[in-house]
Amino acid sequence: MGGASGQERAPRQVLRKGNGAEPESLDPHRTESVAAANIERDLFEGLVLETEDGELVPGAARSWESSADGLTHVFHMQPGARWSNGDPLTARDFEYSLRRSCDPATLNSYSSILFPILNAEAVVNGRLPPTALGVRALDDATLEIRLSGPTPYFLGLLTHSSAYPVHRASVERYGTKFARPGTLVSNGAYRLEEWVIQSHIRLVRNPQYRDDARTGIDEVWYYPIENDDAEVNRYRADELDLTEGVPFRQIRWLRANLPGELHIAPYLGTYYFGFNNTRPPFKDNLPLRLALSMAVDRDILTRRVMGTGEQPAYGFVPPVAHYTGQRPAWADWTQEQRNAEARRLYREAGYSQQHPLEVEVLYNTDQNHKRIAGALAAMWKQTLGVRTKLLNQEWKVFLENRKQRVITQVFRSGWIGDYNDAYTFSQLLHSKNGQNDPGYASPAYDALLDQAAATADPARRRALLEAAERQLLADQPLIPLYFYASKRLVKPWVGGYRANLMDHHHSKDLYILSH
Repeated sequence: MGGASGQERAPRQVLRKGNGAEPESLDPHRTESVAAANIERDLFEGLVLETEDGELVPGAARSWESSADGLTHVFHMQPGARWSNGDPLTARDFEYSLRRSCDPATLNSYSSILFPILNAEAVVNGRLPPTALGVRALDDATLEIRLSGPTPYFLGLLTHSSAYPVHRASVERYGTKFARPGTLVSNGAYRLEEWVIQSHIRLVRNPQYRDDARTGIDEVWYYPIENDDAEVNRYRADELDLTEGVPFRQIRWLRANLPGELHIAPYLGTYYFGFNNTRPPFKDNLPLRLALSMAVDRDILTRRVMGTGEQPAYGFVPPVAHYTGQRPAWADWTQEQRNAEARRLYREAGYSQQHPLEVEVLYNTDQNHKRIAGALAAMWKQTLGVRTKLLNQEWKVFLENRKQRVITQVFRSGWIGDYNDAYTFSQLLHSKNGQNDPGYASPAYDALLDQAAATADPARRRALLEAAERQLLADQPLIPLYFYASKRLVKPWVGGYRANLMDHHHSKDLYILSH
């Protein structure tokens, strides 16, 4: 491996990645899946870039300065930066793109992440035009962004796809078709060469990229593989260099037989099952929601059903910097005590062994999700007598049904942090968030988040966010199950791979050793 020196690189630098579900799009202002974000991270570059250690470093901006009150940030663009078609990349591209990302006509379900920018919420909600957004190009090389309040995580937020630039001329010429092979112009280390639905997406090196000289991989293939067993089989056949995940039921074999290739690490995310809080039987039915949550034995789930390093979750915010995660008092009870209280609440909600709840649990097609949903159904059946029907759907259909809240009752979900701050989790359940699929609407919760967003004092802000999480757990609009661990197989000839809390990996930073 790696020749005599151990560092000799293969003559062809081609990386093949398993990538979970088929991405819904590659328009960075209209996507929300991890699968799409993985690819967009290779195609686009924001003003700020993150290292695998989480350090924020210059990206499309070579430097920036902030005002003393933290409300105004001025970014200076990298000199000579260009799009993949050779057009100059300027501050005006970011002015256009941030306005487009907030424009309600774009249909960006992630637009609320930009609410810290002055007037962003009013623009997103159609009360002000996109030109009123607190973003302006002072000239081609200088961009000013004004904020509505102190936002300690603002620079980290700029690494998100909603803050990526898009090529204005392409968007205006091709409309919604601009993000396809032949029409997508990007500013990152790669450009889109080929997209064959349900087969692969192929990226090739972008010679116009500002840091192309230090890009290691020439060509990246992303494969949509929703079946974890199939993904491992392709990995073992050397058709993949990295997997997106591993199946729970193979974890013992993988630990024993591929110990040097199995990478498990903490991952900033929470896995949960959401209730549809806008319709019966869960609307205005706290006893029922609590009963189903208490009846889940999270220790059995994480240790026996999964066994891949995840941590049981009773709160919604995973361990993040400068924050103490909240837990309901019953989290410290024994499972027997929780089950007894769950049965009492179940009766209070009007259900019994003779009159059981009949409920449908929706999950996207995946062996691991199926295994977890089956475990929950068994626990509910054993403790409460609930009759559960499991239903799986293809990713895009699944997402749409969750959003509409018409046919869903209980659905599986997960939230991956966009930056290392509690707010990236808290804001998801704000009543105005477009991705609040449980339909949770609590004036008390919203007020605490709004106060936190306007608070500069770190201790006060932290206290407000922690109070918000306590309110959320008291209302239990969802069932937190576990805090994520990233887990994937990586071939020994892949160099430069380092596990990190965000599980973000830029292909440009990897390389292939001769083998």
